[in-house]
Amino acid sequence: MARQSNAGLIILPSPLGQVHREMIVKLAAQHRLPAVYPWRYFVASGGLMSYGADTLDIFRRSAFYIDRILKGEKPATLPAQQPTKYELVVNLKAARALDLEVPPTLLGRADEVIE
Repeated sequence: MARQSNAGLIILPSPLGQVHREMIVKLAAQHRLPAVYPWRYFVASGGLMSYGADTLDIFRRSAFYIDRILKGEKPATLPAQQPTKYELVVNLKAARALDLEVPPTLLGRADEVIE
């Protein structure tokens, strides 16, 4: 992929990606591949940007289920829910290392910008 022009990576959420986070971020930077990751901690480790479900919001919303189960509801009767809050995090240091200019409109939409 590094030999192709305009190549990039989209890392999907997976346990394997979580375990090898540091190596994935390091190799993407080493081969100058822009990458979008599923969670903020990839960006905190030096990745370019992440867009994914806000895990803290998911944990907060899980309290609703715990409350209903403790009050006697059967877990099988509770509705499945999808994430409702997503977050965009951009790492400007990684963008500069890749010689990428991040548009101001994208920075304006970001929930967090790491300098």
